[in-house]
Amino acid sequence: MLLVASLSGCATLPTSGPTGKQIEKAALASSADFPIKLVAIKTAGDVPQAPSDIPTVPLPDSVPPPTDQLGPGDVIEISIYEAGVTLFASSGSTGPAGQTALNPGVQVQKLPPSRIDDNGYIVVPYAGKLKVGGKTIGAAERLIRDSMRGMSQNPQVVVTLNQIITNSIIVGGEVAKPGRLILQTNRETLSDVVALAGGYRGNSRDLVLRVTRRSQIMDIRLNDLVENPQLDVRAYPGDRLTLISSPRSFSVLGASGRTEQIPFTNSRISVAEAMAAAGGANPALADPAAVFLFRYVTDADGKETPVVYHLNMMNTGTYFLAQRFAMRDKDVLYFGNAAANQPSKLLSLISQLFTPLVTVTAAVQTIQSTR
Repeated sequence: MLLVASLSGCATLPTSGPTGKQIEKAALASSADFPIKLVAIKTAGDVPQAPSDIPTVPLPDSVPPPTDQLGPGDVIEISIYEAGVTLFASSGSTGPAGQTALNPGVQVQKLPPSRIDDNGYIVVPYAGKLKVGGKTIGAAERLIRDSMRGMSQNPQVVVTLNQIITNSIIVGGEVAKPGRLILQTNRETLSDVVALAGGYRGNSRDLVLRVTRRSQIMDIRLNDLVENPQLDVRAYPGDRLTLISSPRSFSVLGASGRTEQIPFTNSRISVAEAMAAAGGANPALADPAAVFLFRYVTDADGKETPVVYHLNMMNTGTYFLAQRFAMRDKDVLYFGNAAANQPSKLLSLISQLFTPLVTVTAAVQTIQSTR
C-alpha cells in the first residue's frame, strides 16, 4: 500500500530534466511573446546548413593606394641639390662685391625632418606651406621643385620617408609581435599580415581575426580564413587587425554520460561527434528517441528565434543525418529522460530509506545472538 501511494508522487522525484514528450508539449504550447520552433530531423532537408558552407566576402578586396603615398603623420626628409648659384648659400660663399659666389660643383642642402600635419601640409623654407598629403613621393618632389622656381637655377629635390604612418596597419591580440606593421607592397593579405606579425599564439580553431576598416568591423575565424581563400582579402592601409581568443563550446545537459560544457576539438564538429564527446545517452536513465538540440537561429532580418531540433536515435537514418548536422557555438545538447525511469527511481529511493533500518536491525540481532 505504501508503494502504491508513493507512485502517485512520481512527478516529484529527483530528475535531470524533462522527458521528450514534455519538451515537445512545451514547445508547441509556447507563447507568442517567446515562440519556440520545433524541428524534427527526419530527412536531409531538415538538417540546417552550416554557416561556413555559405560563401561570403566580408570585406571588399579594394585596390590599395600606392605604397609611396604620403599622408598625415608621415615624417619626410627633403634634400635639395643645386649646381652653380645655390639658394641655400652659406655666409662665406659671397664674392667681392657681396654677390653670390658661383660654385661649379653640386651643393646639397638637407632640411630637418618634417612631419606632415593633420591637414597634409609641411613648411619648406622659401617655398612656404605646401600640401603634400595624398600625393606620392614623386609628386611631392615636383611640387617642392616648382615652388622654388625663380629662386634657384635648377633645383633637384629628393624626398625620402623617415617614418611611415599612412601605409601601415596596427596588429594586436594573440600574435607574437603586436604593433605597427608597414605594408611594403600593399598586396599583403590578412593571413600574410598574421604571418608577418610573427604568427598566432594558441590554437587556430579558437582564434577570431577582427578587422576594423574605417567604420566597418568584421570577425573571421582564423581557420575559415585559411580554408576559404576568398575571405583572405588584401589588407588596406589604416586597417586595425586584432586576433582574439574565442574558444567555441557546447553544453550537454539531461540524462547523458556527462553533464558539462565541452570545447570544440576541431574547427567544425557534427552532432554525432558531440554526442560521442558527451558519452552518449545514459542507458539507465536516458531515452535514445528523445535527443534535442537547442539553438538560437538568426533570420535574414537579424531577429533571433529559439529552435529545438529533435533527433530520434532509435531510427538508423538519424545517425547518418547527425553526421551532416554541424554544431555551432553555444549549442545545448540535451538527452531526454525516459518516462519509465520514474518507478525505478522510486524503488531506489525506498531502498535507500529502508537500508539503514535493515542494517540496524541486523546489527541488533547479531549482538543479541552473541550474548
